[in-house]
Amino acid sequence: MTRTSLSDVACSIARATDLFGDAWTALIMRDVVVGIRRFDELAQDLGLSRKVLASRLARLVEEGVLTREQYQASPPREEYVPTEKGRELYPVLLTLMAWGDKWYAEPAGPPARIRHETCGHLATPVVTCDACQEPLTVADTTQLPGPGGRMGPGTRLLAPLIAGRGEEAAADPTTTPYSAPSARS
Repeated sequence: MTRTSLSDVACSIARATDLFGDAWTALIMRDVVVGIRRFDELAQDLGLSRKVLASRLARLVEEGVLTREQYQASPPREEYVPTEKGRELYPVLLTLMAWGDKWYAEPAGPPARIRHETCGHLATPVVTCDACQEPLTVADTTQLPGPGGRMGPGTRLLAPLIAGRGEEAAADPTTTPYSAPSARS
């Protein structure tokens, strides 16, 4: 079964999901950022076929999310290390973990905890506004048009909806300016 590529959809969620749209890729990244970085260890921990693991790792390297670094010269052995692009996925994984802990943890509690090394406290990841530091929720945010927005596959209804919000925002002098999307399809 061939999967439909989302790389051409004018949506950052769609494009990110194109790479991380399967559970194995997210779990590979979970393991690598925590410190399980060798092929055999990843295969053992995740219990997936070597063919699937090799395919997912090759894609992550190709996309610049992971890099292969030699840890042994004779015989040559490599491990997978997150790049800056890969390390920046960590907050995404933490947020997904926090959501899973809230809605799917077993009665005994979550399977893992996060300690913030800077302050030493156990932490629950929260997505916050970079300006005021308040948590961002669906109830207190609005998506407005961005410079790369356009109507097309995956955004045929969404693009006009967001564009309309942009027009409303432009009419309101209290909002921050935005870039209107093009109407190409």
